[in-house]
Amino acid sequence: MDETPQQRYRRLADDFTRTIQEVPADRWNDPSPCEDWTALDVVRHVVESHGTFLGLVGRTLNPVPSVDEDVEKAWLSARDQVQADLDDPERARAEYDGYFGRSTFEGSVDNFLGFDLVVHRWDLARATGGDERLHPDDVREARHRAEELGDTLRAGGVCGPALEPPPDADEQTRLLAFLGRRA
Repeated sequence: MDETPQQRYRRLADDFTRTIQEVPADRWNDPSPCEDWTALDVVRHVVESHGTFLGLVGRTLNPVPSVDEDVEKAWLSARDQVQADLDDPERARAEYDGYFGRSTFEGSVDNFLGFDLVVHRWDLARATGGDERLHPDDVREARHRAEELGDTLRAGGVCGPALEPPPDADEQTRLLAFLGRRA
């Protein structure tokens, strides 16, 4: 797919939204593939990460509903603010000095939040019995990002140690194994 960061974020965020909407009400406390996290914790992390990336360029996440009180509204509030900032050329190109050097807001959203939306959509679907299939292009892009992150990917419990995938594994299963997840 040939997409701008704005288009890619919108598509990935729409996928994440659909996954949230498909979660049965009684499954939010089910364990996720992320150690010690429930399905609700996965969404909480994604919402909080949106605030973190806004903070990198001196912005704050507008008040959002509590994930505990209304998971979908909390997510939609965070999503809409990030999308609005991406759609504003000046805000999208805002620069900051980060862990990987000089970066822009849109570049970081594309590289990191995009990665999170792919992987955590799978985590959420796995935890709650949803559709776990990822688009092959998203799998390739997530694998590329994961390899770029190198050892930082495994620091602080972000991802577990890589697992050995089955010899006949497809690319999605290989990605998940690289991220310490069993498909």
